[in-house]
Amino acid sequence: MSRENGEQVPSDTPAARYGETWVYESIVGAIPGLSLSQPVAVVIQFALFEGLILAFAAVYDLWSAVPAGTAAVAVAAVGSYVMLALGDEIRRMKTPTAYRQLLFSSSIEVVLGVMSFVALLTYLFTLDARSGQVPLLTLLLGESPPAPAVFLTLLVLWDLCYRIGTGWWASLTGLVRTVQYGDQFDAAARRQLLRIDLLTIGFAVVQLLLVPFVWGRSLLVVAIVGHVVAVTLVSGTSAVLLGRNR
Repeated sequence: MSRENGEQVPSDTPAARYGETWVYESIVGAIPGLSLSQPVAVVIQFALFEGLILAFAAVYDLWSAVPAGTAAVAVAAVGSYVMLALGDEIRRMKTPTAYRQLLFSSSIEVVLGVMSFVALLTYLFTLDARSGQVPLLTLLLGESPPAPAVFLTLLVLWDLCYRIGTGWWASLTGLVRTVQYGDQFDAAARRQLLRIDLLTIGFAVVQLLLVPFVWGRSLLVVAIVGHVVAVTLVSGTSAVLLGRNR
């Protein structure tokens, strides 16, 4: 259930699906004739991207890129599941309308994703290319990377950056929600909000799986680890405050 103009409406109505949803959910939900359960949708996402990675590896002899690609696709798939789970969990609760609108309807997670994606590309094509090491993209895709493999790589990187942006936004809005409205929730609601904060932290921690594949590139390692630490601190603070309000 969600609420519109102060009243609850079923979570499968257009207002709930396209008014209080992540952009990712709106896009998937808008595909005609597509109605999949969350686990099935995530499995299809993983299978599709992993299948393309293996196909391109076989066609272009890029098997050395498969472990990194598989890790990235797995993290993105976990991110999709967490986004769907968070969205459903929050819409089932009687949370303040201002919080839900800020979280879902502002589309700030897309802006944060774009910023992180542009920052990543800037690093790859400038700092990394001039570092004296073999550039990361060259290491993965070779000296003359095939266009389809580059396209898939950039698509997967965008997918990751979008999920990271969503994690940032869920964490920040979660803390604002707790600070502004924490004393309005009963014990059951606070436990549910605590699960939401822990789920947000959990997704950030999963992203540490990417660290081994960028090891030796200090800026990327610091960016990933710093992101995980920041989300843990922000959502952890929210969780502590929720515990104090019991």
